[in-house]
Amino acid sequence: MTADPAGGRVTFLGTPGRPAPPGHGNLRGDRSFPDAARDALGDTQLRRNLGQATATIRDRRGTAVGELADWAELRAAAEAVKRATLARLDEHLVKLEEQVSARGGVVHWARDASEANAIVTDLVRRTGQREVVKVKSMATQEIGLNGALEAAGLTVHETDLAELIVQLGHDRPSHIVVPAIHRNRAEIREIFRREIPGVDPALTTDPPALAAAARAHLRRTFLRAKVAVSGANFAVADTGTLVVVESEGNGRMCLTLPDTLITVMGIEKVVPSWRDLEVFLQLLPRSATGERMNPYTSAWTGVTPGDGPREVHLVLLDNGRTATLADPVGRDALHCIKCGACLNVCPVYRRAGGHAYGSVYPGPIGAILSPQLTGVEANPSLPYASSLCGACEEVCPVRIDIPSLLVRLRAEHVEARRAARTVPSAEALAMAAGAWVMGDPGRFAVAERAMRVGRMLGRRAGRIATLPPPLSAWTASRDAPRPPEETFRAWWARTHGPGGRPSASAQREAGSE
Repeated sequence: MTADPAGGRVTFLGTPGRPAPPGHGNLRGDRSFPDAARDALGDTQLRRNLGQATATIRDRRGTAVGELADWAELRAAAEAVKRATLARLDEHLVKLEEQVSARGGVVHWARDASEANAIVTDLVRRTGQREVVKVKSMATQEIGLNGALEAAGLTVHETDLAELIVQLGHDRPSHIVVPAIHRNRAEIREIFRREIPGVDPALTTDPPALAAAARAHLRRTFLRAKVAVSGANFAVADTGTLVVVESEGNGRMCLTLPDTLITVMGIEKVVPSWRDLEVFLQLLPRSATGERMNPYTSAWTGVTPGDGPREVHLVLLDNGRTATLADPVGRDALHCIKCGACLNVCPVYRRAGGHAYGSVYPGPIGAILSPQLTGVEANPSLPYASSLCGACEEVCPVRIDIPSLLVRLRAEHVEARRAARTVPSAEALAMAAGAWVMGDPGRFAVAERAMRVGRMLGRRAGRIATLPPPLSAWTASRDAPRPPEETFRAWWARTHGPGGRPSASAQREAGSE
């Protein structure tokens, strides 16, 4: 792999100067966010499920974070590590490949989702096996690996409890950390009773009972599986070590029992050293699940004779990441460690749910990451899926300035639309007219006087609920404020006079207050 010395595009070895293709797979939906969100908002059960689950996770995270006096310093350290790593990503990836290979592993490079799926499918076929067990992985969800393997006639078993619920329910994940967050216990029980062979018909909604049913279903699969597919939370370049953190133990089973282990990892997940990893192992569990540390932290380095898989493969995935890396500002989205904290505090996500985003990456991080991986015009509505309240930036463990990136992506979308249009849109004309009016004090004063006509509307309610076209597009989903009785300029002239000092009457008013 080679890099522009100025920190620009990173390209794969053997293709200098040839940009990687934009990301695809499960990074974009068939519908715009506003259309999908409108349907989701009508699902009261979904909103109830999301509200309860995200509130619980937020409370647990707050408790866990509050225990660390140096939380702010840890966040700053993580941001610095990510920034420095991406600046020399080509070097770290080459070193990672060298170390993995030196320890008996095989490294594969995938430019996009199609190449990654083809590599993994071929590796599984070469083993002669027809079944695959999987560790929860955002990278494999991103490329749509399950569908590719099933299309090749292979059977895929998700082993994470939430991913299993999604798979058995013929559903899609809706959260980065808790994929089945949109399901409640009653819905999960019905899925298990319908889909798991031999499950007790009297299965209750008690969480331990549901977990036991899933465990019994999966245990036989773990013991007979010869091939496993995982993602990786981190990869340590210095030693070629891959790391997976999880809470259930299913990952440990998949990573140690099968003969062949195939890991699909986004190229941004590499860290230079174990000392760097130490920072993230403190941040990730607290941000993701409100735990001091993950119950299971699995690390493997190549192949160890007599211990674990006999064949280890690492598929390094680009899928739009080098294009994102080429943007010195937008590359901050690649700092994400997939903790999901921003989803849990986002008022938009908590009401619309993850499916409305279309991409496998929902919530605030998905609204900035997916458009950059695919190109903004392939996901034009996602940067607008935010109130810009800033809560996501406050909880991000690596301090990604998500609101600023959202505004930047919106500007890119507006400029792209403007360049593509031969005739200005109604919105563009309105903005140009507004700029012309506000660019001159005299014109602005005339406009202020003209606004008084608007006081004839909304006299009963104190707000304007309906306006004629084209302004009806605004009032169709929100109210317009009724113009005030007196403008600020008029008030200032009345109370301060020509000299700019408060009049005697204004001073008396202020004193009475």
